[in-house]
Amino acid sequence: MNMPSTNTHQGGWTSRHSAERYGINEWGADYFAVDANGHVMVLDPENPDGSPVSLLAIMHGLRDRGLEPPVLLRIENILDHRIKVINQAFTHAMTDAGYRNRYRGVFPIKVNQQRHVIEEIARAGSRFNHGFEAGSKAELLIAMASLESHTCPIICNGFKDAEFIQLGLYARKLGIDCFFVVENPTEARIIIEQSQALNVRPLVGVRVKLSTRVDGHWQEDSGDRSIFGLSTTRLLEVVDLLKQADMLDCLRMLHAHIGSQIPNIMNVRAGVAEACRYYVDLVREGAPMGTIDMGGGLAVDYDGSQSNWTHSRNYQLTEYCADIVDSIMEVLDPLDIAHPELITESGRATVAYSSVLLFNILDVTDCRPLQEADTDANTDQQALLTDPQIQRLNSVRDIVNPGNLQECYNDANFYREEMRDRFRRGTATLRAMALADNTYLQIIERIQEEIPNASRVPTVLQDLSESTSDIYYGNFSVFQSLPDTWAIEQVFPVMPIHRLDEEPKRTAFIADITCDSDGKIDHFSDPSGQHPTLPLHDVHKDEDYFLGVFLVGAYQETLGDLHNLFGDTNVASIRISAEGTIEYERELHGDTIADVLSYVEYEPASLQESFRQVAERAVRSGNLTVAERRTIVRSFSESLGGYTYYEHI
Repeated sequence: MNMPSTNTHQGGWTSRHSAERYGINEWGADYFAVDANGHVMVLDPENPDGSPVSLLAIMHGLRDRGLEPPVLLRIENILDHRIKVINQAFTHAMTDAGYRNRYRGVFPIKVNQQRHVIEEIARAGSRFNHGFEAGSKAELLIAMASLESHTCPIICNGFKDAEFIQLGLYARKLGIDCFFVVENPTEARIIIEQSQALNVRPLVGVRVKLSTRVDGHWQEDSGDRSIFGLSTTRLLEVVDLLKQADMLDCLRMLHAHIGSQIPNIMNVRAGVAEACRYYVDLVREGAPMGTIDMGGGLAVDYDGSQSNWTHSRNYQLTEYCADIVDSIMEVLDPLDIAHPELITESGRATVAYSSVLLFNILDVTDCRPLQEADTDANTDQQALLTDPQIQRLNSVRDIVNPGNLQECYNDANFYREEMRDRFRRGTATLRAMALADNTYLQIIERIQEEIPNASRVPTVLQDLSESTSDIYYGNFSVFQSLPDTWAIEQVFPVMPIHRLDEEPKRTAFIADITCDSDGKIDHFSDPSGQHPTLPLHDVHKDEDYFLGVFLVGAYQETLGDLHNLFGDTNVASIRISAEGTIEYERELHGDTIADVLSYVEYEPASLQESFRQVAERAVRSGNLTVAERRTIVRSFSESLGGYTYYEHI
């Protein structure tokens, strides 16, 4: 949704310009927009004519309730809507094409295992027969206990031992459509043995290894070297095992996972067509079949470019659904094979939109040079102006023009390096080095100012702004809340959630508060391509500046780790009412320091006793008074119960 602005603050800059700069109208999927006051707004997708709510207002409401940033915000309206639109898109595609069966979706629990997320999916999905995919015994237990309707399926993937199989067979006894997806012949033997022992006819699926290769980061999920799926020879071995056990009638599903975050719709069509050929021959083998599960792959457009780039997609949900349905019909109809029930396992596209990480900026390293008036006022630096290297750098600064940008850039680098070499040899002072560095930055700044006036911009100068970009320090841990940005260079939309009626005149990358050089975000989504810096505003003293990282509902909570012992953040679930008010449904306080210490096998009570003894020894040695000891021990105890992130005292 594009929310036009009439605000002309800051020389013509409006909220509309900010919406364009951060691409929110492209990646926001009509869930997020910018209003005329410069705030990021959340819209209720079920009530497009209703009043949107401000993320800043939500953040203030959380603070009033004792939840400090960083906060992971879950928006239940969006999660409900994602389940609805996926199910309705497949239903409409089937109706339009004349498909003679139904669609049932499942949510892969591994994508977000948090209880409140799973409970909301079970509640919202019950009317669509939307179930769960489980890849472990723990996830299967969650699925069995969470389903609100036995018409919702459970798909069991991953390696399965006898206990796993027993649990699934008990689900069958309860009347749940629980499918075992066979990954290898050993599993088939266990399923046969346990089914016979419990006298239960199982629902069996076989996962085939497709040769179709997909684009994107997860290419290795597909093709002959995929770690999942049965080869043709192993597939026939499973079929023969079922025949020998008089259980071929239990083979009801073909499972074919094409890949994850598939950016190119052509890959989807090719993969479905190949999977259907396996389905046809399994029917010819005498298996009743009846269900085809095309796995995951429905991508999220993280950058809004609508392209086949890794973090985008060149198709819409309606096209994805229609292409799968059409591809199945194209293969099966000429052979007069009945249309199977269709299942997909969309995880990322279900939950990504519903979560936003909100955090405040704690400090800024301003990389802008000091101006001449500031440096000239320093008497120590005045004496350095006769230094040959400083004079040469000043001369370069004074002659920068659109026709000599490359030459000035080369000279500036040469003279600065000469000064650095002198500093290393001890023939230049620290103050001389600092003045040279500052003059160099002044030259770079002037070159940047003249670039728009140049008829041709040399390649080396096109990304010059990166060398003078600032560092904004955010109150969060990449490794805990955004692990994919570090591990696989996943791109998420990042932007300020307020002050968007002001032009963002600084460029920066974002560092977290861990003491790790990888603890940063330096690749940002943009409809025009990926960038290493983000436009941001100056941070005002004594005023919080809040940023949001969007589309983080998939995998980030599950994969987060305790780097530097920064634990889970505060979490809040909200719902937007029909009247446009904010309903704070759930509030979960993040880990305390005592919590994270216990995760790494420290006993907080023992730590406190050990520290008490340390303090007591300091009293005996005369380093502390008894009163000081009491204050310090009490502070130690209070810190154990505190938030692991930065707090204003």
